[in-house]
Amino acid sequence: MRTVSLAFQVKMLKKVLLLKLKYVFSTTLMLLFLIINTKSGPNNLHVHDGATTAEIIAGDIFFEIIDPIELEYTYRIRPAKDFGAPFNESFYIKNVPLVPIQPKFGCTTPDNIDNIEGNVALIERGECSFKTKAVVAEKAGAQAVIITDISKPTEEYFIEMIDDDSSVEVNIPAAFLMGKNGIMITQTLQRLKRSYAIINLPVNLTFTPVHQMNQPPWLGW
Repeated sequence: MRTVSLAFQVKMLKKVLLLKLKYVFSTTLMLLFLIINTKSGPNNLHVHDGATTAEIIAGDIFFEIIDPIELEYTYRIRPAKDFGAPFNESFYIKNVPLVPIQPKFGCTTPDNIDNIEGNVALIERGECSFKTKAVVAEKAGAQAVIITDISKPTEEYFIEMIDDDSSVEVNIPAAFLMGKNGIMITQTLQRLKRSYAIINLPVNLTFTPVHQMNQPPWLGW
């Protein structure tokens, strides 16, 4: 009797362990499903080459600097709210110069227009509207324009660039780069005696969590 009873207890113990293992396995699968589901949601970083949704985080997109090495990071920019061409599947540029415009506010025909043509113009905020800057950059032959506010180098926020209600149309993409990144880019280029940086826009960050992005070390986000 004792032998039978012991065998029965062992059998029951095996059943209990098997049930527990099934529970742990099913719970793990559910957690993995939830994690994957969360990462594929609308707020995750999904960038494609010539992005169909153009690297969406609340409408923001990303570009990367690939040269000079001192600036080789991924930068977040916010497209203009109601003017300019969209950053859609038809827009993708690679190994293109990002050129600080001269004069820096970009309200008149650039002195360095030959360097702007076919590239991306980097313009400082001030003296005229965001839309005017985009118009000037487009007339100079720029493929896109990035505007930044380097008068506030410690700021880590984005400005919504809105239409100034003028009748002129803007046919190139325009976006705002936070001031802290703007000042670091312009100062680094000046220190290196460089007139441009080389960028890719938009970058491919498919399924890349924010904490794994190659973000600039001077930012807090």
